[in-house]
Amino acid sequence: MSDPIPQFESLPSLWFPLGIVAIYLGIVIVLAEGINRLTSADGEVTRKIVHIGAGHVILLAWWLNIPAWIGIGASAIASCIALLSYIIPFLPSINSVGRKSLGTFFYAISIGILIAWFWTLDRPQYAAIGILVMAWGDGMAGIIGQNFGKHFYTVLGMTKSWEGTLAMTGMSFLVTSFILVAVEGNNWQTWLISLVVAAAASALEAISKLGIDNITVPVGSAAIAFALSQVLS
Repeated sequence: MSDPIPQFESLPSLWFPLGIVAIYLGIVIVLAEGINRLTSADGEVTRKIVHIGAGHVILLAWWLNIPAWIGIGASAIASCIALLSYIIPFLPSINSVGRKSLGTFFYAISIGILIAWFWTLDRPQYAAIGILVMAWGDGMAGIIGQNFGKHFYTVLGMTKSWEGTLAMTGMSFLVTSFILVAVEGNNWQTWLISLVVAAAASALEAISKLGIDNITVPVGSAAIAFALSQVLS
């Protein structure tokens, strides 16, 4: 894994992987903005496109062996853009006027935290688990809950749907098990860890307010997966 200390002499060799990441993120944002501005799609749909699509940048960073310091720096820049878009909504696919949530900001911060943590441990798979549990789990929970939710419950003053929560649990389990099977093999530890992470992620998503789940879910999921892997190995 890349050294977290900046190696500026290696920058020329990073232009290609950084270019791929930039192009990918550009496509995600342009697609979401196009749908938001040119169709009658609900604003939440376009935000979920960005939410799910942007999460895959962690896989690109992992597969392209992008150094930790670049990932952390990109996270800081993305956090600033998210805050600016919250104040001045120039990218409605990211934030909308009057939306009382700093979820996108926390999402960007969580990517930086997990890269700083697991890149230095040479365990990028756990950073990927955390971010993709958030991307797919929370993303699908929102889509399923809003469109198909019919059975509701209340926790800490917030109304959630069981359909959305089950979508969160199912996607979290699939994401975690897929990554662990690919990296650590098909064994009972993989399936047990995936079950625990899915349950924990769903609980964290259910009790979090004002978008804070965008940091509690990814960091919590990654931490639980890593801790269990150490205990059960």
